[in-house]
Amino acid sequence: MQDYFYRLVDFVIERLSAEEIVLCNFFAEDSDFVRFNRSAIRQAGTVAQRSLDIKLIVGQRQAGGDITLCGDFSVDRERAATLVDRLRAQLPYLPEDPHLLYASEVESSEHLGENRLPEERGAIVEAILQAGRGRDLVGMYAAGGIHAGFANSFGQRNWFSTYTYNVDWSFYLSGDKAVKAAYAGFVWNPKEFQYKVDKAVQQLESLSFPAKTISPGQYRVYLAPAAVCEVIELLNWGGFGLKEQRTKQTPLIKMIEEGVRLHPGITLLENTRDGVAPNFQEDGFRKPDQVRLIENGTLGDCLVSPRSAKEYGVPTNGSSGWEALESVEMVSGELTQDAPLERLDTGVYINNLWYLNYSDREACRMTGMTRFATFWVENGEIQAPLNVMRFDESVYRILGTGVIGITAEREFMLDPNTYHARSTGSSRLPGILVEDFTFTL
Repeated sequence: MQDYFYRLVDFVIERLSAEEIVLCNFFAEDSDFVRFNRSAIRQAGTVAQRSLDIKLIVGQRQAGGDITLCGDFSVDRERAATLVDRLRAQLPYLPEDPHLLYASEVESSEHLGENRLPEERGAIVEAILQAGRGRDLVGMYAAGGIHAGFANSFGQRNWFSTYTYNVDWSFYLSGDKAVKAAYAGFVWNPKEFQYKVDKAVQQLESLSFPAKTISPGQYRVYLAPAAVCEVIELLNWGGFGLKEQRTKQTPLIKMIEEGVRLHPGITLLENTRDGVAPNFQEDGFRKPDQVRLIENGTLGDCLVSPRSAKEYGVPTNGSSGWEALESVEMVSGELTQDAPLERLDTGVYINNLWYLNYSDREACRMTGMTRFATFWVENGEIQAPLNVMRFDESVYRILGTGVIGITAEREFMLDPNTYHARSTGSSRLPGILVEDFTFTL
């Protein structure tokens, strides 16, 4: 596959004139997909797809397009040639791009991820079916290889491949009561999966208790890693990019202009080295292993795309064009695995959040709903499932003044989205204890 991509690139480069520059991006996946409903397989299949994106550049003008590859070189090269001809015809009619920036110094790389998925491809599916026996399990399993490549007419060649699995499932009880869980990674560990299943089953049993409704107000809460992930994902909408910071559209503007800080235990970074996203971006710039965005509660570096780098006259750090986190990591704390309930004592245990949005972007204030398994806890023990609540709270409390504990264990989560292709987004996050968390209704 890697050699095939480079062969296509060489063919494209041979067709260029002296003034033309080309950037080529390749994506491929070989994925197994299984969908479950009522603890039975409802859909199963394998997806193999490859695509090639070509950007043709003359001076400050650029035109781009993409094709789907079939694997037959004679067919794919004709498709590539037709695309190049079409882009060449468009270029004279396009305006010059003042912020066009691409890698011109050759910095090639190769990351060949080891395929450590089970040789018996049905073993994981059987484990999932076993977990669902006697219960109503609904969810999806996706696994396999993801491959990305970059090449340009300067001679740069980059390749990245990784092999992962992701089980995203829920145990459904009734009405709006369900326990959502996930297990993702590079090496399948039956004991770790069973631990997650057992924990979900315990919570499923607690969901059968009579539901409780609490009054609006401030409560001590425990945000499980999946709930923390929802908060970070919303914060990722323009929170860490240079463009948003310079135009003052970032929700973290108070950290820039007023020196507001988060809790000293909060360190957040883009950890490309340990993620599943490629370590290069679409214009050919290499990504550093890590970008430390928040360091001990203080705002640090930001994500800088090539376009922002050109516009604001600063170096790029290999961010994609949308300047968003792809491989999120938060540093762990000191709470042990069983400590959150004890430290929570009396309050709300939140597994998942949903429908998050900003209620006051400048104040970095968010609103959203609890979802699935959310529990009322007294004296460190679950007493009842909570009916759905809406919250409205500032990130400066959720990750700042309200933090009273961060778990030592972190959960590795893969973005389950499969629009067009399997997502390469990942998160490694702890759970967080927060006091005086505001529920509005």
